[in-house]
Amino acid sequence: MKCLVMPALLSTLLLAASAQAHQIWLQQDAKSANLYFGEFGENLREASPGLLDRFAQPSAVLISTDGEKTLDLNKGSNGFALSARAGTKQSIVAQDAHYPVFEHKVGDVVTRTAWTPAARLITSDAEQAPRLTLDIVPTGKHGEFKLVYKNQPLPKTKVGVVTQSGWLKEAYTDEQGLVKFNLPWQGTYVVETHHSDKSGGERDGKAYDVGSFTTTLSLVQAKGVKALPAPPAMKPNK
Repeated sequence: MKCLVMPALLSTLLLAASAQAHQIWLQQDAKSANLYFGEFGENLREASPGLLDRFAQPSAVLISTDGEKTLDLNKGSNGFALSARAGTKQSIVAQDAHYPVFEHKVGDVVTRTAWTPAARLITSDAEQAPRLTLDIVPTGKHGEFKLVYKNQPLPKTKVGVVTQSGWLKEAYTDEQGLVKFNLPWQGTYVVETHHSDKSGGERDGKAYDVGSFTTTLSLVQAKGVKALPAPPAMKPNK
């Protein structure tokens, strides 16, 4: 029995670790907007059946000067299709606040983690107010962003920006939670950051020790050097 249980437990832990190492991001074209899960810079989109099925209740909201509109999400083979896309000066935020709590055991110590993946898509550099628990928002200056946790600036935190080709830059926020990047390429960028809160809490009736947050911001830049091609698509995890 032990030989059967241990591989199963190991598989569960590996799936949880793999999921938490990923991010979700929003991406749209002229016709549609989609929420993906995987690694943008590695051209990896997790699929269904597979890790995409671990999402419980992802949600998305379209934000405009007219207010907010809750969007429908339709799960497909490699992501969630949204019921609307963001127009000029609009944005979309998405998250899964019900991702299942998972456990990690080292010796006799068991740590329960509640992971909250979130994403924002912007269509302009206009300053925006935070809405997500861990949020990256534009400041009104091109290439500058503000990192906020529970509506407070988050200083000295690593933030990365990556393109579809895998080009990556990293920097740390200053005391005001600000970080700035030079964005030389045309095309889509995904800005990403992580934060852990060890104060604990409860999710869907289950206690956890650590709140883990992964948040991205997506933008498209029309000007710059012609973008390098994306690497070959990686095979999704099962």
